[in-house]
Amino acid sequence: MSISRSDYLQLDATAMAALVRKGDLSGSDLLAAALRQYELVNPQINAISVLMRDQAQAQAQAQAKQNLAGTMGGVPMLIKDATQDYAGLPTSYGSRAFSRVTPARHSTIVQRFCDSGALIFGKTNTPELALKAVTESAAFGVTRNPWDLGRTPGGSSGGSAAAVAAGIVPMAGANDGGGSIRIPAACCGLFGLRPSRGRVSVGPASGEVWEGASSDLVVSRSVRDSALALDLLGGASAGDPFIIAPADEPFTALARRDPGRLRIAFSTRSPIGTPVYPEAVEAVQNAVALLRSLGHDVVEDEPAYDGAELARCYIHLYYGQVAASIAQARALGARYGDFEMLTQVLGVLGRAMNAGQYVSSHQKWNQFARALGDFYSRVDVYLTPTLAQPPVRHGESDLPQWQNSMLSGLLHSGLLSVLARLGLTNNMVDQIARDSLSFVPFTQLANLTGTPAMSVPLHWTAEGLPLGVQFCGPFGSEARLLQLAAQLEAAQPWFHKMPALATSA
Repeated sequence: MSISRSDYLQLDATAMAALVRKGDLSGSDLLAAALRQYELVNPQINAISVLMRDQAQAQAQAQAKQNLAGTMGGVPMLIKDATQDYAGLPTSYGSRAFSRVTPARHSTIVQRFCDSGALIFGKTNTPELALKAVTESAAFGVTRNPWDLGRTPGGSSGGSAAAVAAGIVPMAGANDGGGSIRIPAACCGLFGLRPSRGRVSVGPASGEVWEGASSDLVVSRSVRDSALALDLLGGASAGDPFIIAPADEPFTALARRDPGRLRIAFSTRSPIGTPVYPEAVEAVQNAVALLRSLGHDVVEDEPAYDGAELARCYIHLYYGQVAASIAQARALGARYGDFEMLTQVLGVLGRAMNAGQYVSSHQKWNQFARALGDFYSRVDVYLTPTLAQPPVRHGESDLPQWQNSMLSGLLHSGLLSVLARLGLTNNMVDQIARDSLSFVPFTQLANLTGTPAMSVPLHWTAEGLPLGVQFCGPFGSEARLLQLAAQLEAAQPWFHKMPALATSA
């Protein structure tokens, strides 16, 4: 049997798995279709950094011989080249420094995908150390947005989002430490749910990633696929630091229920005082109108927290984690020069923080969580833009050349380390925080508070670019968010909206 390109592009992962279970298609058929699409579109978008054709074909053949058909039996799948370890292959984190570090065992996430029967045939591109809201690395190159090759697909799960938007797979592994599921979903016209802290195990290599700020799941073209992924991946593994209460029923079942009449607050104000483009405001306003037409109570309101302070806390986490990652790589044999220049700068700033500063910054996360908890005592869901502007052009978010040259000079002369230890870089740190988050100021609140949030593809700009909106909920409220997303998906479908590249390349 075989499947045409057009038929393949009309299927989500849930539908693919059902066809395999019925015997209408085999995993080999679907894998061949995915690889054909990869060959057609990946040269233009550079979404997949490591191809695992042989591993996937061997798995498909083994499934056929043993007549195995798991929950995702035969469904082609991609994983992100960060955190999602595949035994025997390096997890590069988009960096030359980790390209020689090979995990001995699968991560829990990858093992659960394999156990479900998914055919993992590649790893997706990510910026170095998964640090940026754009996917551009010296090690693997620039990943391009299938909707406009001159623009970013977002980051850091940009490779996964570009691959899904271009029709290579219906969903792909992703993770989110500052918006890295929601940002690329918003850039690429996809659905992206970031689960609550601890909902999906990141073991065994880690207990919590980025102090628990990061969560793993997927980017997908349908809400039910993300619900399916949450059912497959959810739950603790041995040694996890804590266990979140499981849902009473599978998320795939819960997502099909009506959410009821919800109290929804919205805001379009940047929490760090940076500009929000008219298209992003319009995206939220259109979502408000749609929500009201569906019977929800929608008011303009926002939680009472210091957005600038949250940004500083996030950047302190960012710098500290970079410093730790560099130290880890160096201990495993990497050279300092294996890292990109800006990563080295961030590492210097991270090493200049003392333990007390880092812990003090981390303790402030509680203030944001309490403020958000008070807010959710009077509303069910919080709506904002996902992005402050449409997907940026490649290079648009880079540091100005003068600043890049200055930092490079300070770094290589050793002065940056001296200035940082003396506290003379604090203003520069604040400015870098403001500049780096101006594209994505809305997403970090969920990360530092450990709460679930999702980007829903409800808006396209006049230029035809996707621009998702973000819905956030209280801790553990994934079912409610999925129900709302499914309702919005039914009211304003997006599955069949695909970039021309996906169908005509």
